[in-house]
Amino acid sequence: MRPISTPCAVAALAFTAVAATSSAKADYHLIRWHDNGFCQIWDETIPTAPWPSNYSVVSETVPTFLAALDVKDHMLHEGGCAF
Repeated sequence: MRPISTPCAVAALAFTAVAATSSAKADYHLIRWHDNGFCQIWDETIPTAPWPSNYSVVSETVPTFLAALDVKDHMLHEGGCAF
C-alpha cells in the first residue's frame, strides 16, 4: 500500500503547487438594477448572467473586488447608484 500512496501524495503536492502559482484572473464590473437603482458588484467568472435580467452594466471591467468596491463607492457619492 505504501508504494501507491507515495506517488499520490507527490501528485497532490504538485497539483497544489501549480494551483497556488497560477494567477486566478477575476474581473468585476458594476451592474445597476432598473427597478430600484441598487448597484451590485458582479464577478465575470460566474458562468451565468444575473437574474432577473432587468439590469445594465454601469462600469468598466476592473481587475479586483476592491477596485470594484471603489467604483461603487464613487457612484454612490455621485448619486449614480442607490445603496
